[in-house]
Amino acid sequence: MMSKRLKCRVTLGLALLACGSVAWAAENSVTTVRETLSQWVQTRQLISRTLSEWDSDREMLGQTRALFDRELAAVAEQMGKLNTNSTVVEGERRRSEADLAQHAEALEKSKVIVADLEKEVRGILPLLPPPLTAAIQPWTNRLPADATKTKAGVVERWQTVVGLLNEVDKFNNAISVANDKQPNGKGDQVSVDVIYLGLGIAYFVDAAGEVAGMGSPGANGWQWQLRPELASKVRDAIAIYRSQKAAEFLGLPAVTQ
Repeated sequence: MMSKRLKCRVTLGLALLACGSVAWAAENSVTTVRETLSQWVQTRQLISRTLSEWDSDREMLGQTRALFDRELAAVAEQMGKLNTNSTVVEGERRRSEADLAQHAEALEKSKVIVADLEKEVRGILPLLPPPLTAAIQPWTNRLPADATKTKAGVVERWQTVVGLLNEVDKFNNAISVANDKQPNGKGDQVSVDVIYLGLGIAYFVDAAGEVAGMGSPGANGWQWQLRPELASKVRDAIAIYRSQKAAEFLGLPAVTQ
């Protein structure tokens, strides 16, 4: 049996041990609470700092997004313009190709037409009176000998034909007087004045009034015949043309073909 004294000592020891355990536990709990509070405060500060940084970053990201949106809109607009321009250019290209094809076709037709006109003009050259033949010689020289081998352009060839025909038309619609030589019936050539009434007929007379006649175009060029009896009337006609005599009616023969 344990003595009272021993029991008291054991009891007191156990009590002291229990009190020591309680004190240690209390001290340890306070330390833990302090550490937890410190971590909580740090966490709150971290959360606050993170939220502040996020607000700043969010504003910057919003501005960046707005900038990118504007850039994308500008790019989309440019792409739209490019597509529109491409469509317009393609349409213009097709119209240009169609115009070129049409012009090329017209050019070929024009070549055929001007070649036919050149042939017809060459056919009437022998029928033209000598003064007109001399006047249009520069135009005549430009007529191609062979329409299929000429190096002259279509425009140049048209200018030649039109220029030549204009001169012929002017002569045909006017009265003109020129100097020429005609046989006098004795085999001699004498100087005569010839009055042309367009391209259809002409009359000639020499200065002495001894040699006179008339002419008209024929199959091989102009054909002339002596008609001495026409001398006075032809001289009067020439004088009227030169304003050397008052106008009057003159009966001169004409040739119809």
